[in-house]
Amino acid sequence: MQRIPPKSGAAFLIKAGQYLKVTDPEGEQVSDMVAFSAADTGEFLSSGRSLDYASRLYLTTGDCLYSNRSREMFDIVADDVGRHDFTLTPCSKDTFRIIYGEAAPSGGCQENLERVLKPWGISPDRVPIAFNCFMNVAVDGETGAIRVLPPLSQPGNSIVFRARMDMIVGLTSCSAGQSNNFRYKPIDYEVLSDFVSRAHQGDVANSAGREQGAAYEND
Repeated sequence: MQRIPPKSGAAFLIKAGQYLKVTDPEGEQVSDMVAFSAADTGEFLSSGRSLDYASRLYLTTGDCLYSNRSREMFDIVADDVGRHDFTLTPCSKDTFRIIYGEAAPSGGCQENLERVLKPWGISPDRVPIAFNCFMNVAVDGETGAIRVLPPLSQPGNSIVFRARMDMIVGLTSCSAGQSNNFRYKPIDYEVLSDFVSRAHQGDVANSAGREQGAAYEND
């Protein structure tokens, strides 16, 4: 388990077939995720194509995240929360200046992603719209107006992705107050070679219990 401190970021490699588990250890904390093909960083995680192909705004277990070249990058295989955003850009100095009215803003997820992706040769202008884990954005169906609300994630909630290709992943602990109920907390992540969902673990346990019960009946 790796921990990203509040208002910070990390970048790492993930191989096809591995799993990425992103956990909100304290609750109500957003994590911006971007990804690039390790073979060609001109291919990156695409909000537009992923939402278009899913035909909805809120992606969760069973959905696929696509690249700008319409190739599968991640499958969502487990999701404790069920509400994430894939429409808004990473927060930045400009976000804090324009939306929050700060005269001398500090950096946000944009700047943190720029910093951690620079060693991979990814320039600032190539940071795309992020998959914002745990971000709660409400959309008015009539007017299209959006509201950023506190995340629904509780302490220990997670989302798990299965990688469909080798990728460079950038991940943050979001710096925007509005997104995190104005409390800045860490984000945990793990790259796993295997993953068994809680639901599957429950099925296995129930099956074992039934088998044990049957054995007692036969004794």
